[in-house]
Amino acid sequence: MTESHPNTAHSTDILIIGAGPVGLFAAFQVGVLGMQCVLIDALDRPGGQCTELYPEKPIYDIPALPVCTAQELVDRLLEQCRPFGFPIHTGQRAMRVEQQADGRYRVTTEQGMVFDAAVLLIAAGAGAFVPQRVALPEAAALEGDSLHYAVRDMARFAGKRIVIAGGGDSALDWVLALRKIAAHTTLLHRRDNFRAADASVAEMRGAVAAGEMDFVVGMLDALQTQDGRLTGIVVKHKDGTHSLPCDDLIALYGLVTDPGPLANWGLDMQAGRIVVDTTAYETNRPGIFAVGDIALYPNRQKLILSGFHEAALALRKAYRVVYPDKTLVHVHTSNNATLRERIQHS
Repeated sequence: MTESHPNTAHSTDILIIGAGPVGLFAAFQVGVLGMQCVLIDALDRPGGQCTELYPEKPIYDIPALPVCTAQELVDRLLEQCRPFGFPIHTGQRAMRVEQQADGRYRVTTEQGMVFDAAVLLIAAGAGAFVPQRVALPEAAALEGDSLHYAVRDMARFAGKRIVIAGGGDSALDWVLALRKIAAHTTLLHRRDNFRAADASVAEMRGAVAAGEMDFVVGMLDALQTQDGRLTGIVVKHKDGTHSLPCDDLIALYGLVTDPGPLANWGLDMQAGRIVVDTTAYETNRPGIFAVGDIALYPNRQKLILSGFHEAALALRKAYRVVYPDKTLVHVHTSNNATLRERIQHS
């Protein structure tokens, strides 16, 4: 990663907006094609949602990797593009996009960094996103200590009394995983049905029946604290309220998404996503491409591998924008001696 220096102009062939898995793979493709790029991301580290929300969640649908955690995938992608040395500026949210007289784009971030690029590749995932937070007065002071919106390190919950609040896939996945290391695990959800895979729900009910964890139907009504630490929660249900002791609360209510500044960039957008063609994933503005979950086209699948494919095709069109007088000759990476030498000796 590269430190951010406000008010310094950075010139490059391609500015990749978003350093999640798709943005990182796009950077590798930029290097393979012999171009230069800079990556920026609004978050404080690369990885996007994989790192921010579910770093230890297993992923099974990456080709040639039977299983890896989300963080392992990010780490592998960082290693893959590291030989090219492309800068990654974190904590930089792109705010303003202006097209110059020569057709290049000038991008200014909220923090004051300025970039000049021939091509913009937007790989911003779902756009600006934050976890839906607990709306109780005691919550803010507990965040990052005993109130969590993601599981970044399973080991920290070993031997703890944990409550996981939520009814989606993430809540079910984590309650099943953490029941094996926590002293006691409880799933709290407002109703007795879920927005999660049937197999996960069945496994959870089996774990409850076996006494491995608890499931409580109700709403989070209050947080109980002592000396700045969480000691329990108050659950509201149809028969009244009751207290539930716990050391940590993991609230997995989902994300609140917002396209943010993207909505002001003159892009054709629908429901917070950017409409692209399916030949090169270019937007209605020439030289601006969108790939990954932010892209919208018929039958688009929200899969990381789909974003990899989109980035590969988008960058081959981008090459013609960066080098209009050159012909891109396709060469398999395994037959590219120069590329192989660079990667093997990085």
